[in-house]
Amino acid sequence: MTAKLTEAGFWRKTADSSSLREPRVLIRVYVNEGEIDRAIAFYEQLHGVEADMRFDFPEHRLVLAAVGPFLILEGSEENLRPFRSTVGTLLVDDIYPYHQRLQAAGADIFFGPVEVPTGACFNARLPDGTIIEYVHHRPRADE
Repeated sequence: MTAKLTEAGFWRKTADSSSLREPRVLIRVYVNEGEIDRAIAFYEQLHGVEADMRFDFPEHRLVLAAVGPFLILEGSEENLRPFRSTVGTLLVDDIYPYHQRLQAAGADIFFGPVEVPTGACFNARLPDGTIIEYVHHRPRADE
């Protein structure tokens, strides 16, 4: 990763997902504290792409990074535990239409919508039991 983090521990290539025409599917990878740089390098080399996002999520004591189709979450086992049941993240143009459609389809929205460092998100348990995070990105004042 060649980009520089802000003093707040935040960097991403694209600050606004509102122009996405379809969801970006992010497969979650969980790593222990101190392993995110190694994981970023591995996935960059494996897929021939550079990381396009990295940020601290201090409320949950996590660090996150995206490399191609992978969302890497770094933290202690205790801090990662609440996130492990979520099988994937969908980066979308706007979470609110998805929220409405999922509610109408009988999904259990058990977290959010809430503001997060990158924009806003919610988690849904689909009727088949699959847990997915939906997130949209919006620019921050320091970007």
